[in-house]
Amino acid sequence: MLSGKRLWALVVKESRQVLRDPAAILIAFVLPVVLLFLFAYAVSLDISHIRLGVVRESDSAKAQALSSAFAASRYFDVLPLRDRRPAQALLSEGRIKGFVVIPADFDQRLARRRPPLVQVVTDGTQPNTANFVALYAEGVVSGWQGQSPATEVVPRVWYNPEVESRRFLVPGAIAIIMTMIGTLLTALVVAREWERGTMEALLATPARVVEILLGKLLPYFALGLLATLGSALLAIGVFDVPLRGSWLSLLALSAVFLIPALGQGLVISALAKNQFIAAQAALFSGFLPAFLLSGFLFEIDSMPAPIRWLTQLIPARYFIESLQTVFLVGDLWPLFLKDMAAMAGIGLLFFALARAKTRKSLEG
Repeated sequence: MLSGKRLWALVVKESRQVLRDPAAILIAFVLPVVLLFLFAYAVSLDISHIRLGVVRESDSAKAQALSSAFAASRYFDVLPLRDRRPAQALLSEGRIKGFVVIPADFDQRLARRRPPLVQVVTDGTQPNTANFVALYAEGVVSGWQGQSPATEVVPRVWYNPEVESRRFLVPGAIAIIMTMIGTLLTALVVAREWERGTMEALLATPARVVEILLGKLLPYFALGLLATLGSALLAIGVFDVPLRGSWLSLLALSAVFLIPALGQGLVISALAKNQFIAAQAALFSGFLPAFLLSGFLFEIDSMPAPIRWLTQLIPARYFIESLQTVFLVGDLWPLFLKDMAAMAGIGLLFFALARAKTRKSLEG
């Protein structure tokens, strides 16, 4: 049976150690602010003011109207040109991201409906930007041509009507940051105790292994919740991300997510027992999978089937999905409960691995 007195003594001891450790405070409170600002301002999927050349080879009124439509678009900074050769040179030099050619026989092709009416040339060395340029250029042409009077298309975007990437990137960034912080906090601190020999002394006491691990986990659990709360306040107050769900939902999701994040740090510290190796392992096994395989930047549905299966083992995948929902949509408990169950299951697995490895270390 667990002893409440021993567990409380271990929690108090670990809490005092945390308060005396400036590195832990730095990781928990300063690092989230720095990383959140970097993610919010440096990472953006919003494309605007793309440098675009518009080669108008025709002087007809319709060609001029289409050229003006490109100039009026908020997505493009248009450079008017009269010949393709200067446009090709500018594209190769990187001074424009693409160019549009309105051919000399534009009116005749428009009247006969003979494609292509307009040619869009983009820089394939930057595939994402090239796709954006092509799609936005097609949108300008379609908008200029107009729709049939009998059919009117009225687009509407739910949950993020301004279509600002920051509003879904910032909640995802909170999950990435908390993954790294939760893993680093426990991995570094416990590995340091292994290095100094204090962990062996602690294991030699009458305290059970589970009590020792819980005593390590609970103070950093509280620290992680405070860091998550601070990141959420920063997201709402500074980056203008709405919180359409409740604070209770946000805290419940964060609390469950910290179980696998901190548990992974315990496993790493039990295996590494060295701060440098533990830090490298935390970044490699915590940050990189969370960044690449959680759906933060890359759609999981577009990944190969084996990779999609692998993403089911990444706790940040479920946390990001729930965070984006609680911030932009609201409380959706059927989704939350499913994601919380997955995160709790992964967390219990990490805790079981840490307990098994710590017991073997004591026996050795």
